[in-house]
Amino acid sequence: MKHVVIGASGGIGAALADEFEARGHRVQRISRQGNPWIDLLSEKSIEMAAAQVHPDLEMVIDATGFLHGDGYLPEKSLSQLTANGLEKNFAVNTIGPALIMKHFLPKLSRSQRAVFATLSARVGSISENELGGWYGYRASKAALNQLVRTAAIEMKRKNKFAICVALHPGTVDTALSAPFRRSGLEVQSVQNCAGLLVGVLEQLSSDDSGFLIDHCGIRIPF
Repeated sequence: MKHVVIGASGGIGAALADEFEARGHRVQRISRQGNPWIDLLSEKSIEMAAAQVHPDLEMVIDATGFLHGDGYLPEKSLSQLTANGLEKNFAVNTIGPALIMKHFLPKLSRSQRAVFATLSARVGSISENELGGWYGYRASKAALNQLVRTAAIEMKRKNKFAICVALHPGTVDTALSAPFRRSGLEVQSVQNCAGLLVGVLEQLSSDDSGFLIDHCGIRIPF
């Protein structure tokens, strides 16, 4: 059985791959710099990467995501919304992961427990949004959570062994979160985050499928 980490060149993705290997699992790392190569903006690259992965997978982790870059920062008000910013958020945080699910969920084992997990965020929770702001990121992650929920329902019909979840890793010491850390905010290392997430993944059951779960194993309301 194999584990696949997509986005394995990023901080959390690389740490997750390392953690799995440290626990004795074989890991196939997929990234923009890797082999197989993948580009979230290209469905063809996702399809080709999936074609190079053997079926009967035990674990597929999507550790991709976008928060800032190329001149874009999360919006503090409606006046800062741009079409380009919204398109970038949805392309990387929603559409890309959806296409990963399309091509990789069929690769999960049909004979024993198998997990697909994608990195989401607590700020994608509509019911917990009390601060506002971050329009594009919040909306794209909320949409991702809905896609995971919907895919999980379909997988219950197609593969009774499959578990499909969204994971909130917490605030992690990576380039993605660096501009937004504030005093008093708990920031964990990528190694600590990976250890916690793998621990959660190993404890998941079919009852958890379709939910957003944090790094402590607690479900977050949608």
